[in-house]
Amino acid sequence: MNYPTIKQLRYFIALVDHNHFGKAAQSCFVSQSAFSVAIKELESVLDSQLVDRTNKSVTVTNIGNETYSKAKEIIHELSKLVEISQGNKMPLTGKLSLGIIPTIAPFLLSKFVFKLQKSHPELELYLHEGMTLNIYEKLISGELDVILIALPYALKNVEFISLFNDKFNLAYKQNSKWINPQKIIHPKDESVLLLEDGHCMRDHALAACNFKNLDKISRYSASSVLTLVEMVKSDIGVTYLPELSLDSYLIKQSGLKIQELENSQFREIGLVWRKGSSRVDEFKLLGEFIKSHK
Repeated sequence: MNYPTIKQLRYFIALVDHNHFGKAAQSCFVSQSAFSVAIKELESVLDSQLVDRTNKSVTVTNIGNETYSKAKEIIHELSKLVEISQGNKMPLTGKLSLGIIPTIAPFLLSKFVFKLQKSHPELELYLHEGMTLNIYEKLISGELDVILIALPYALKNVEFISLFNDKFNLAYKQNSKWINPQKIIHPKDESVLLLEDGHCMRDHALAACNFKNLDKISRYSASSVLTLVEMVKSDIGVTYLPELSLDSYLIKQSGLKIQELENSQFREIGLVWRKGSSRVDEFKLLGEFIKSHK
């Protein structure tokens, strides 16, 4: 009897997650033609049609949905098997895949990755940047071992450790039209620029900075911190930046004025892994290393 390969199952999970052959193939770092062949081979092995294909969309069949759920269970169990073997090794050796969100990655990776690899030369560190929901799903499916994110965030079947608090600071252009230098700085809600929906930093800034009229927040938004900084430099509005970003070249060269907030509003940076992982001690060691090099 022929059985599906791990590669075929991973590809099919990616196809359902992305609902698009091209995007799914790209996420798996293969050509679309090779990806399509693997999906057809999986359907042949299972003797079932898993998806209905049209030029514009992909529709998962009933058997496809069942296969998707079972495939995720299988990959998860395989990940646990690998963890068992990893657990018998010295900590921070072998392969470790770390997911990290884009509002942390450019400001923190440079501070600890090189030192981590130098102090643990047998560690094979693989990095994956993505939005919180994306890397959380990859964590649960077994594609990632551990993720570095901002908390709070609603997560299930995970454990985590808090590493440090990342305070928010008000950032604005010098002599900004939105700021009255003669008064304590409390910008109007309509002047505040934030990242677009989907970025947890937006939600954390909204929660931490106690906005009274959320419907009055500026209609302008950015998809990255870089774009956000450029908008503030153009005096389209003001924003709130995490302390973690302030030492970066991006912020130091921006010429923006930085103002500490009165009540030390912050987001919490934490390291998250699957509940029941056999590599808990290793993840805690990694967390302490990141914390000491932030």
